[in-house]
Amino acid sequence: MVKKSIHEINSKIRDGSVNVVTAEEMVHIVGELGAEEASKEVDVVTTGTFGAMCSSGVWLNFGHSEPPIKMQKVFLNDVEAYTGVAAVDAFIGATQISETLGMDYGGAHVIEDLIRGKSVHLHAMSHGTDCYPRKVLDTTLSLDDMNQAIMMNPRNAYQKYNSATNSTKSTIHTYMGSLLPSFGNVVYSGAGVLSPLSNDPDYMTIGTGTRIFLGGAQGYITGQGTQHSSGGGFGTLMVQGDLKNMSTDYIRAANFTGYGTSLYVGMGVPIPILNEQIARATAVSDAGVTTKILDYGIPSRDRPAIRDVTYEELRSGFVEINDKEVPTSSLSSFKKSRIIANELKDWITRGEFFVSMPVERLPKDVSAKPMKQTQGIALVSDIMAVNVVTIKKNASIYDAAKTILDTSFNHLPVLNEDNTLAGIMTAWDISKAVSLNKFDLVEDIMTRKVITANADEQVAVVARRLDQNEVSAMPVIKKDGQVIGMITSDDISKLYARRS
Repeated sequence: MVKKSIHEINSKIRDGSVNVVTAEEMVHIVGELGAEEASKEVDVVTTGTFGAMCSSGVWLNFGHSEPPIKMQKVFLNDVEAYTGVAAVDAFIGATQISETLGMDYGGAHVIEDLIRGKSVHLHAMSHGTDCYPRKVLDTTLSLDDMNQAIMMNPRNAYQKYNSATNSTKSTIHTYMGSLLPSFGNVVYSGAGVLSPLSNDPDYMTIGTGTRIFLGGAQGYITGQGTQHSSGGGFGTLMVQGDLKNMSTDYIRAANFTGYGTSLYVGMGVPIPILNEQIARATAVSDAGVTTKILDYGIPSRDRPAIRDVTYEELRSGFVEINDKEVPTSSLSSFKKSRIIANELKDWITRGEFFVSMPVERLPKDVSAKPMKQTQGIALVSDIMAVNVVTIKKNASIYDAAKTILDTSFNHLPVLNEDNTLAGIMTAWDISKAVSLNKFDLVEDIMTRKVITANADEQVAVVARRLDQNEVSAMPVIKKDGQVIGMITSDDISKLYARRS
């Protein structure tokens, strides 16, 4: 049995005799030689990943002003950073958005701007104290002006990532990108064969203290990432590195339509081949990494799984859903992941990077828990009006106007002859018809594309739909199209007012 030590491998790095390959190359080496012989030949396997990692950010120390200030609120280029730790320390998160530009600019952009050498505007506020008398501060700072800029990412480098599709009839915008209606596309993320944790799923060499490639600089794993769920193959890493040494080749801001900002982070983890078991683990291929396609059209924590899928299938460009070929696209960059794995390989080969064993291994067979919710989840059926006034599509506009006047219902669901929903009419529609001198049938002026709700949907989900579509009421329907209620923005406002 082959056994090596970290000391032996680092000695080879020093004298230039080390044999380093990427995880992609290791698949073929183990396939040709077998795991035992490969473990003799190869000393280090490098991995790489480059994708959107929302759970990222940077600790900044600005130094003390004159007179000094204890920052209670701080904004960098109008993006708020967290300051509840000390006088002039702040943490800027990648997904925090600008107070003025909204989703067009956020913490990720501030981070990228700083790496690029740009100066950012700092605005700070305080209540003032005897030792920190200043109440307001405005200044301009670059990365060189700061004492420390430490990237500290709570959750990066998922072992694998669920892929996303959309069963609804409308395009939806998510942190997985834009998902087309009726299973129109599948979006995935992760580096598959090059994924760091997929190449060491038992965390034999990856853990607290492991030296890594982070953003183009040397960094470290500081422990398990938040939501670390190794039991299901969804391990994560908490990492840190010096932002001052990083490059925008590997740290890039991004905007996701309808979601907001995120930060693309490049990371590579070297895996020392200490024995045959580790060599076998690093020979995982895209065909050996399996994940699920989830239906993001269901706005729930527990999205239904459509099917299992391998990264080999995802990277082929098409997967099959319901006997139909659906195009796939990657949210992360495999090309960039390959560059990272090769650059890390070069660092080690040139003696510029030494491998390390963790001081503590990551926990295995643990699962992330869902949030404990102490309040009941309000459903549409709890607050909807059940005595709904409707009108038939062949009624006259005069009849519709009289119905609204007599009942004070401002929204009238319009029904077909079989009492299924055909459209909706409002007092505004009637006013518009009168102004155009139209006095025909309801079906001539009704809105045919009706935004609806189901009785068993959560109120929070429906409130979002009302806001997205800029409507103030929705008919509640059964699966067969029968109208069973009406929910309005006023109903939702009253519910939230009672709870607060």
